[in-house]
Amino acid sequence: MFRPYAFFISTRYTALGSRGFISFISLVAVAGLALGVMALITVLSVMNGFHQELRSRILGMVAHATIYTPGLLDDWQQSAATLLQHPQVLAVAPFVQGEGMLMQGGRMQAVLVKGILPEAEAPLSIVDEKMQHGRLDNLRAGEFGILLGASLARKFGVRPGATLTLVVPELRTGLTGIIPRLKRFTVQGTFEIGMYEFDSSVALIHLQDAARLFTRGGNEGLSLLTADLMSAPTVSRDAAQQLSEPYGVVDWTQRHSSFFRALKTEKAAMFVILMLIIAVAAFNIVSMLTMLVSSKRHDIAVLRTMGASTGGILSLFMIHGVLVALAGILVGTVGGYLLARNVTGLVTWLETKTAVDFVPEEVYYLSELPSSLHWPDVIWIDCSAFLLVVVATLYPSWRAALQRPAAVLRHE
Repeated sequence: MFRPYAFFISTRYTALGSRGFISFISLVAVAGLALGVMALITVLSVMNGFHQELRSRILGMVAHATIYTPGLLDDWQQSAATLLQHPQVLAVAPFVQGEGMLMQGGRMQAVLVKGILPEAEAPLSIVDEKMQHGRLDNLRAGEFGILLGASLARKFGVRPGATLTLVVPELRTGLTGIIPRLKRFTVQGTFEIGMYEFDSSVALIHLQDAARLFTRGGNEGLSLLTADLMSAPTVSRDAAQQLSEPYGVVDWTQRHSSFFRALKTEKAAMFVILMLIIAVAAFNIVSMLTMLVSSKRHDIAVLRTMGASTGGILSLFMIHGVLVALAGILVGTVGGYLLARNVTGLVTWLETKTAVDFVPEEVYYLSELPSSLHWPDVIWIDCSAFLLVVVATLYPSWRAALQRPAAVLRHE
């Protein structure tokens, strides 16, 4: 079967059975390229997983959009019914929230206190799914029950049935003068979202209890769940226009825009930085081809005297470099896929064996290292690496094609 001589000779140079220092350099180039591709796939997968987990957990506690209206609690059902007339609004729940201070014994902790209506909040929030003890509907009006994040409960060392004192920043006048507003609450359960920001500083109480507690300093509003997360800004504003009373709208992109923009920028920066590893591997391929051209000067001269064209010699060494690149990219892609799919379990295993917390939740918000492999990222990485290597093969291949056979054979 006919095979082009450039491809045939290139495969012989690339064959595993070939010996010598050039073969060792080829293996180093393959290993370097594979390492770069594998590292880039793994890091971007971890960043994708980190982004995805943070967004799901943040939006599990923060509504797609929030509509603030004065005097909400007087007739929130009518406002909710008006908002639900929009086809893209799936659920509406009222809330009252404010800041406070939890106390027990000598321990104190500032918290965000959110008053909710359990039956209305369940479709919008993941809290009921993340309950460690108790249930969301354990909150009942007038009983002054409270649900705590797991980290917050551990700090106070409390379990369901224990009592805590909540102090809110509102002053009232009594017989002894100005005194702060405070109320004793009973712990009805604990939840663990898996995000330290919420598990360590959020407390949930019933809507009516919050309304009685925050007489002036609380924020009242309606939380919205929309059919499409990305269209929440438009949908929430369209729906709010149907309300007769004054309103203000804040969607999730406004509340956390800087955070998600920073994650996106960090991902792009990491892609550029880790591409330098692949660039180093490309320089290895340049070195390999340069040394190969130097050692095969006689073979090149013989091929030229037999009628090989300049383009044929050029393509011969370019094909060799491309074959080495394809081997490295293939090995790196397979290794990156396997590592990205198993990095969560691997890090957990290492933490168990070494007793070292590689992902402290106080720093990284999450308690474990997430990973989400996106095939468009893999394709983009492989294509970028391949293009970089093709460019790297041009110079040594061009030098080989310009050699003069007569000058080489004269010294043989």
